[in-house]
Parts: sequence; C-alpha cells; structure tokens
Amino acid sequence: MSMFERKKSPPPQKRIDSLIGAGTVVQGNVVFAGGLRIDGAVDGKVTTASNAPGTLVISEHARVDGEVKVSHVVINGSVSGPVIANDYLELQAKARVNGDVVYRALEMHVGAIVHGKLTHAEPETASIVELKRAIGE
Repeated sequence: MSMFERKKSPPPQKRIDSLIGAGTVVQGNVVFAGGLRIDGAVDGKVTTASNAPGTLVISEHARVDGEVKVSHVVINGSVSGPVIANDYLELQAKARVNGDVVYRALEMHVGAIVHGKLTHAEPETASIVELKRAIGE
C-alpha cells in the first residue's frame, strides 16, 4: 500500500451504546463513544471523545441546542447550531437544522429543512502537501 492511498473510513456504527431518553434534558456538553441516540434534549455541544468515529441519531422529537461534531449523524429532530459530520450526514424528513452544515456524504430526504450553509468537506490533504514539500527540499 503506498502512503498516498486513502484508508477507507470505517462503516457507521450500527449499535447504540447510549440513550438520552424522551423527557430528559441534558444541560451541558455531551461527549460519547460509539453510538448515541437522543430522544430528549441537549443544551450544549455533542461530540465524540477525542474526535473518534461515532454515530449520533437525533430522533423526531429530540432537540439539540449547540454544536454537533460527530463523524456519522442522522437527524430527524431539530438542531440549533452548526453540524459537522466528517463522514456521513442523513437529514430525514422531519429534520430542522438552524445553522451551517459541513458533510462529506449527504442524504437529504424530502421535507428536511436547513437554515444555513451546506458545505462539502474535502478529504484532508494538508498532510500530503506538507509531506511532498518536505521530500522536495
């Protein structure tokens, strides 16, 4: 394998390790590993520990007020804040996002609403450019 071949990202985590149930409100940032499903509300950021790959599901009646930064995200509820999905983002029919969205792969169902910019994240190439520069010196 040459050093310039891109490693395939791992498939999305199918298992849900944690649940924030309907009627539960978390006030503060949530950091999780593996898979998290939110049926309640979070007032704060939602991220994975050490930016590790993870899956976040925000269900139909769920609400997140804060930044979401997770590699695989499925939204069918509402998010007020930026959403950064470094691999895959699915916006289901009842998704309501009020903020800018960054994604690598996007699936958007009819009915989903985004109030903000949609930006495609290019694969990270900075390390390859720096490596070429170092070799050329």
